[in-house]
Amino acid sequence: YFKRYPAGFRKFEPTCDTSELQDCPRESIVNTYDNTILYTDHFLGRVVDMLENLKGVRASMIYVSDHGESLGENEIYLHGMPYAIAPEQQKKVPMVIWMNAGQRKYVDYECLRSRRTGAVSHDHLFHSILGLSEVRSKLYVAQLDLFKPCAK
Repeated sequence: YFKRYPAGFRKFEPTCDTSELQDCPRESIVNTYDNTILYTDHFLGRVVDMLENLKGVRASMIYVSDHGESLGENEIYLHGMPYAIAPEQQKKVPMVIWMNAGQRKYVDYECLRSRRTGAVSHDHLFHSILGLSEVRSKLYVAQLDLFKPCAK
């Protein structure tokens, strides 16, 4: 984790500054991981700022983690356990969707917000991006498009 953020984002200390997690106390591993999240938030904020400044275009940002992470719960660290036995921390991941005003002309943002409690998976991502981008494909499955129920 310690290689995934610049020094200016080392806010949570002490940190674990080695790849040998077994050499670090859990608190420092969690702090180091939290610093990576802080930097990711900063980066996503910069992307939103850039997209927000685009005039006359539809712009969206979709961020979803590829996997969750175990930080010592039940003495399990990192990720990659077989799905059937993986803890919830490795299975549930964040998804963030941001749209500028141009994009919100085509998608009811409040409708999306009201639907955000439903369970979704990575299976939805491909179809949602196709639908949002209005890309036509034989591979597109409307039932997996998160935006379709909220299209204007």
